[in-house]
Amino acid sequence: MQKVISFSREVVIELKKVTWPKRNEVINYLGLVIAISAIIASFVGIIDFSLTKGFEKLLIN
Repeated sequence: MQKVISFSREVVIELKKVTWPKRNEVINYLGLVIAISAIIASFVGIIDFSLTKGFEKLLIN
């Protein structure tokens, strides 16, 4: 049990050393992540749609 308490104290000490990002930075990074995710999702969607239509034409003919 002593090891768990010691570990918890060390975690708290280390977390106090962390330089946390400012609110504006978090909002900017969040916007960037959402934008990149939307771009990648669109790209994958277009590829999926194109391949689906291509295979449908191959199978129908």
